[in-house]
Amino acid sequence: MTKPALTELLHAAVTAVGGVERPGQVTMAQAVETAVDDSAHLLVQAGTGTGKSLGYLVPALAHGERVVVATATLALQRQLVERDLPRTVQALKPLLRREPQFAMLKGRSNYLCLHRLHEGVPQEEEDGLFDVFEAAAPTSKLGKDLLRLRDWADETETGDRDGLTPGVSDKAWSQISVTSRECLGATKCAYGAECFAEAARERAKLADVVVTNHALLAIDAIEGAPVLPSHEVLIVDEAHELVSRVTGVATGEISPGSVNRAVRRAAKLVNEKAADALLSASEGFERLMELALPGRLEEIPEDLGYALAALRDACRQVITAIGETRDKSVQDENAVRKQALASVEHVHEVAERIVQGSEYDVVWCESHDRFGASLRVAPLSVSGLLREKLFTERSVVLTSATLKLGGDFNGVAASLGLAPEGVEGEDVPPWKGIDVGSPFDYPKQGILYVAKHLAQPGRDSRREDMLDELAELIQAAGGRTLGLFSSMRGAQAAAEELRGRLDNPILLQGEETLGELIRTFSEDAATCLFGTLSLWQGVDVPGVNCQLVVMDRIPFPRPDDPLMSARQKAVEERGGNGFMSVAATHAALLMAQGAGRLIRASGDRGVVAVLDPRLATARYGSFLRAGMPDLWYTTDRNQVRRSLAAIDATANAIAETAEAVTEEAVTEEAVTEDEVPTVEAAEAAEVPATG
Repeated sequence: MTKPALTELLHAAVTAVGGVERPGQVTMAQAVETAVDDSAHLLVQAGTGTGKSLGYLVPALAHGERVVVATATLALQRQLVERDLPRTVQALKPLLRREPQFAMLKGRSNYLCLHRLHEGVPQEEEDGLFDVFEAAAPTSKLGKDLLRLRDWADETETGDRDGLTPGVSDKAWSQISVTSRECLGATKCAYGAECFAEAARERAKLADVVVTNHALLAIDAIEGAPVLPSHEVLIVDEAHELVSRVTGVATGEISPGSVNRAVRRAAKLVNEKAADALLSASEGFERLMELALPGRLEEIPEDLGYALAALRDACRQVITAIGETRDKSVQDENAVRKQALASVEHVHEVAERIVQGSEYDVVWCESHDRFGASLRVAPLSVSGLLREKLFTERSVVLTSATLKLGGDFNGVAASLGLAPEGVEGEDVPPWKGIDVGSPFDYPKQGILYVAKHLAQPGRDSRREDMLDELAELIQAAGGRTLGLFSSMRGAQAAAEELRGRLDNPILLQGEETLGELIRTFSEDAATCLFGTLSLWQGVDVPGVNCQLVVMDRIPFPRPDDPLMSARQKAVEERGGNGFMSVAATHAALLMAQGAGRLIRASGDRGVVAVLDPRLATARYGSFLRAGMPDLWYTTDRNQVRRSLAAIDATANAIAETAEAVTEEAVTEEAVTEDEVPTVEAAEAAEVPATG
């Protein structure tokens, strides 16, 4: 049977989802098809509005062999599984003469555990499941959450936490879920035949397309034991997030709290000698951690090294003892043993890793107001791991709106373990990078304004001139402002100050759930939303309610960030430019993502304002700007105020027109292209809007 043409398949899929076919989408789909057919590796930058999901799903479904798609965010996973894939499969079915199957797969702890639900939580908490379920009417939030979970368990078909709306606290969920280490195993569990996690794995084995997340992809690569079903093609969406997600999975942490939990869980299962050894080692570790100062440990202090070695050895002794003893007085002993082993093995592995002192690891101490001090250990780089585990024995396609930093793909490629494009050699996976552009006309739709006249930001100083500038920009825009701050402290200070100056409502991240904040922001044009990291990458508000995106400063990593500073130093020791390779690349990625919050649809207009003069004056400024959307660039503050005022006036006129007519009276002439703030509208306000 002749394989249908890709363009025919893509057209059918785009029509099915109600989209518009874009040239960049066609180019992307063809490049993905070629890479898959040739078992090659591909990096694709596809700007907002390209329709990149269909750009890879259509060639993936047409391929015929299993494809794994890994994404970073829950929102995209849901879009793929609940919207894009069902419609695309039905659209392609007549053309392919088969019905491709798809499934979602996550880590085990994302699924409700029936054993935990019915048998209770085998741990020391007083407010366990049985206590809650036996209560007539629990009053605590935890108790109410647990009762909701019990009722939900009778309704859910998947047991997937993300299917529970509204959600519950992490503490509540932890009482009815297990990690892979705590799981008894389907053959040993009384509920194995009904297990939600096992059912998800079985569906994945039968699927043509498996949608998962970066974390599970990392676990599959790092732990060696396959978690994902075998596949010929891997597609990584939101690929700019991959390195940080893999780093997170490869990072170990121990604290006095986690060690004490291991002690309590193991105490009933082992002989007195082993229990006492672990208790003594944990007490010694806790005393040292009470005095620990936050920061990187380039060398492990001698006393801490002894304490960690004692902890490691005591854990090893307990692990052996748990394997030799059984306590028939403990109800459901298998579950108790698995949970104790999981806790002790975790402490053992992290302590051993820190004691070994690998030159490829970075160790540091963190201090939390609520949880106290902890030790963390992370890989200096994950590039070697990714090169070895990701790019062998399968074709890999990585895509995002931000993969070209400083004008090329090589920076991102290096972080993934790839050599510069075109370099070939033994153990060097060849790859190709393409930029399919964006359907948006960035120079006509938006302005990049750098407040060159402001003072250079210091590390701790209060920036009065920046706050003045921010207030004036918000007033000119009539609200409609997304404020992206490099620190939560900066966002809080700005919100507190401007709430006293302006009439506009100012929402602040942390004062409500992120979803509720974005919903409120998107519904009221006068409202502003201030926040930090998750807002730089997680906001999608097309239309007139987000027409000013402000960055308070270039988001370089903190100078005292242990992992980033260690990576920067390592580059410098190899003769490279550590600042550009690490700090500037980190900032460029965030700025590209942040600027991408502005233009989300073809009718959007607005301004990205960077209140840090270094973007205009520093030598690295051009590198940072090269990664951002190609907005029209200016440093003229008066010009930008007039542009914002013109955009605001036009948006208000559109809103007033919409309110003044009934739905039946709306015609194509009611809102025309000319009424959208364009270059011409800016020029009418005496603002040159073209370079």
